[in-house]
Amino acid sequence: MDPIRHLKISMAVLLALVTLGATGYMTIEGWSFLDSLYMTVITLGTVGFREVHDLSSYGKIFTITLIVFGVSVLGYIVGSLAQIMFEGQIQRIIGRKKVEKKIDSLKDHYIICGFGRIGQLICKEFSAKPIPFLVIEKHPEAHEKLHHEEYLHLRGDATEDETLLRAGIKRAKGLISVVTSDTENVYITLTARGLNPDLFILARSGEEGSEIKLRRAGANKVISPYVIGGSRMAQAILRPNVVDFIEIATGHEHLELQMEEILIPETSAFVGENLVSSGFRKETGVIIVGIKKVHGKMVFNPESHSKIEGGDTLIVLGDPSAIQKLEELVSCTSCASDIINKHKTEHQRV
Repeated sequence: MDPIRHLKISMAVLLALVTLGATGYMTIEGWSFLDSLYMTVITLGTVGFREVHDLSSYGKIFTITLIVFGVSVLGYIVGSLAQIMFEGQIQRIIGRKKVEKKIDSLKDHYIICGFGRIGQLICKEFSAKPIPFLVIEKHPEAHEKLHHEEYLHLRGDATEDETLLRAGIKRAKGLISVVTSDTENVYITLTARGLNPDLFILARSGEEGSEIKLRRAGANKVISPYVIGGSRMAQAILRPNVVDFIEIATGHEHLELQMEEILIPETSAFVGENLVSSGFRKETGVIIVGIKKVHGKMVFNPESHSKIEGGDTLIVLGDPSAIQKLEELVSCTSCASDIINKHKTEHQRV
């Protein structure tokens, strides 16, 4: 049992003993409430003061009983306090309260279920971005590493409603289930989908045939690390230069070139413009590799007259500073209007 709970129970028993003692002396000896309470306290405290008044035979028996129970309870309380202090329970409780406060303030975050090898890699990538996330892990040995990495985490079973609710699943943007068992991944997906029908769920598939079950359970996307790993290794032999290019473009450790996706807000001034009038290439130097339309269709190597719509996602390639400049450009309404007018004027002159 938790030492804090031990202490609470002990204090409640002590309070009951004080009440019982004071009531007992008032009933047996006929003393006043103050005298009875004083006698009870010095008896339980074993301070050695003499009796307030002479005790009757029944009073002496009652006092002996009170001392036996009182000493036991006080010893129990002292032991609980010592355990709390020596094991650092108070610090843990304060720390846990802070963590719970952070979890309660999370919104549009991702819940990562499982902190194995794949879970650790996902956390590393999310932390580098950074993207708000929370890890759910039920194995105690993994929590030491979670503490060390300072990742926001929760101890519990992700297949249970209570755990997912504590993780703020109703406010979350997505859930990633990467526990080692396909059965648990199915249960987690089912539970998460039932609690939040609009949640994006990404699940890991280990065994052949589990992908279908995970999709039936409600997963939006299912990934098999073994299939991806095997395909990547084969491509490294068949198309080594293509694989090298992809690794450079998608890895955040490479600073010279990166591939990123940028969402066009519905309120952006670029909505309704094409790639030429938007001036994306001239202003930032990025290459628009593709556009994922709001309805889901992917347009590769879009033409210069391709129209930009609200909710479209631009797949861009360029150096990090150019990508950052484009992100700022898309989110700045006044900047967008100036650039559009500038490029329309230039186009008319030509």
